[in-house]
Amino acid sequence: MIVITGAAGFIGSVMVKKLNLLGIDDLILVDDFTKLEKKTNWKTKKYNLKVERKQFENWAKQNAQKVEFIIHIGARTDTSEFNKMIFDELNVNFSKMIWNFCTEYQIPMIYASSAATYGMGEFGFNDDHSIIPQLKPLNPYGESKNNFDIWVLSQANCPPFWAGFKFFNVYGPNEYHKNRMASVIFHAERQIRENGNLKLFKSHHPDYEDGKQLRDFIYVMDIAEVIFWFVENQQHSGIYNLGTGTARTFLDLGLSTFKALNLTPKIEFVETPIDIRNKYQYFTEANMTKLRSAGYLEDFYPLEEGIEHYVKNFLKEKIIY
Repeated sequence: MIVITGAAGFIGSVMVKKLNLLGIDDLILVDDFTKLEKKTNWKTKKYNLKVERKQFENWAKQNAQKVEFIIHIGARTDTSEFNKMIFDELNVNFSKMIWNFCTEYQIPMIYASSAATYGMGEFGFNDDHSIIPQLKPLNPYGESKNNFDIWVLSQANCPPFWAGFKFFNVYGPNEYHKNRMASVIFHAERQIRENGNLKLFKSHHPDYEDGKQLRDFIYVMDIAEVIFWFVENQQHSGIYNLGTGTARTFLDLGLSTFKALNLTPKIEFVETPIDIRNKYQYFTEANMTKLRSAGYLEDFYPLEEGIEHYVKNFLKEKIIY
């Protein structure tokens, strides 16, 4: 059986659906299932058992011989949360418990890191293990993810196979519950549909025009494809970037969203709030050399195609994947 943590969340629930579509339903879903706003993400999925996150450690010890793989996606992802104790509990200590469990019982595992570990990108966006201890995340969320990466790289004892993925800007279905933490595409589509126009931040950097700030946006369907490929190809353990490798502008994003809605673009540029201006990232782009070298050669959704698929098949009617 395969264990998936964060199974009621955004990426986790898409991963469950991916497995279901492949005919795999011998699954254990782990999450905080008391959060009713996420119920639609798991209620139609096929699985063996739901296990509450707080009960998972005990369940795992009692069922270790049955577990074949753990996909650990669950985490606190709110970048506006500044209580480090919450991140220590959910993102660091819970992850250490899973790592130690997988090491003891020789169970392969995949876990979610984050591109938030790169901070302002002072050291670039290269997933070389040697630079990870030097990274300077901008918030406690990024710090928690980097702290776990650093801890992982210090371990002498490991699962038989492991991979950590630094997710870049992920968008796609099943993020409806995330509210302000949902993707830019999610908010852009809603803003356009409700107001007929889109507001983007002005640039406060001389090297970038308004709307030309760059991000590496990756469709969640591609995330699920990569994770499953590594489940099947357990050869090269390590920490990997997971973006498209191609940075795109917010203007590209906005224009693509208007096009997916069959509407004439109306874009207004507004001041970047003072409280985030000094920490605003103008460029992120995943270096994908390591992932490609590991053998994953499939194409990623171009931004235009990903947005069109997301908007037309899911967002317009709030369809769950």
